[in-house]
Amino acid sequence: MIPHGKDIKVFAGNSNIPLAREICSQLFMKLGDSNVGQFADGECSISLYEPVRGKDVFVIQSTCNHVNDNLMELLIMIDAIRRASAGRITAVIPYFGYARQDRKAKSRDPISAKLVANLITAAGADRVLTMDLHAAQIQGFFDIPVDNLMGAHLFAKHYMKIFGKSNEDVMVVSPDVGSTARVRAFSMGLGLNMAIVDKRREKANQSEVMNLIGNVEGKTCILLDDIVDTAGSLCGAAKAVKEIGGAKQVFACATHGVLSGPAIERIQDSCIEELLLLDTIPYPANKPKCDKIKYLSTAPVFAEAIRRISEEASMSELFNN
Repeated sequence: MIPHGKDIKVFAGNSNIPLAREICSQLFMKLGDSNVGQFADGECSISLYEPVRGKDVFVIQSTCNHVNDNLMELLIMIDAIRRASAGRITAVIPYFGYARQDRKAKSRDPISAKLVANLITAAGADRVLTMDLHAAQIQGFFDIPVDNLMGAHLFAKHYMKIFGKSNEDVMVVSPDVGSTARVRAFSMGLGLNMAIVDKRREKANQSEVMNLIGNVEGKTCILLDDIVDTAGSLCGAAKAVKEIGGAKQVFACATHGVLSGPAIERIQDSCIEELLLLDTIPYPANKPKCDKIKYLSTAPVFAEAIRRISEEASMSELFNN
């Protein structure tokens, strides 16, 4: 790693240009001048039009749909910046793809999250900045520093304005047992009681709700998850909370809105009043608009994290939020 000065540069791939521009706006700087395109055969083509020698460089790229194309853009951008003698390279990955393949669930399964971590490190990244990894232990897959920001406090601020704190008529619900720790911390921050939807997953992207742990009758419920992919689990949990538990209203929030396949239609037809997402992944361009889906900006959080990294300041305050 070449010693870096205080000058920073921010570049972005094609996955989430609006978020990258908003982050730069928060930092009172322009997005780095570059071209991220493709050759005729589909290979990724990267051109940087600004010098980065000795600079503290941040590359913003979510590895969302199309996952493989966006991942290759990130890797090749890092390689180009490294070969241009950047002082330090931070991969800013608002949504870290392949994170759900973090262990061998059955025989002969890959651990793709570890492979992607190795690729990012081998490409030349010196550190990683991301938000709400699907499994926190993925930080240990990297041999470089990883800052895993939390999105729950953004939701907490939003709902506190609407419902206040310690409202006895509101409960937080975990859509599955695996999200219990995340939801417990969220509910404690809001001073609310908590319930859990217990389900059995029969196969990928399909689940069967089995039981509801906790009394939500007559309550306004907030479902919290990290990823909404096909929305089957989330909508199933909402249905259980409403029909089995007797909840009055169901709201939902999640950090990453992948929104694959029939997700939009399921959300529109569900009993969910509103689904609140963070803008780590842009709304699918090829999908019809859903008036139930709203977004909160993560730009201020990422901008503050970038500022602290560049100034070698403590990051602990961002995690304590």
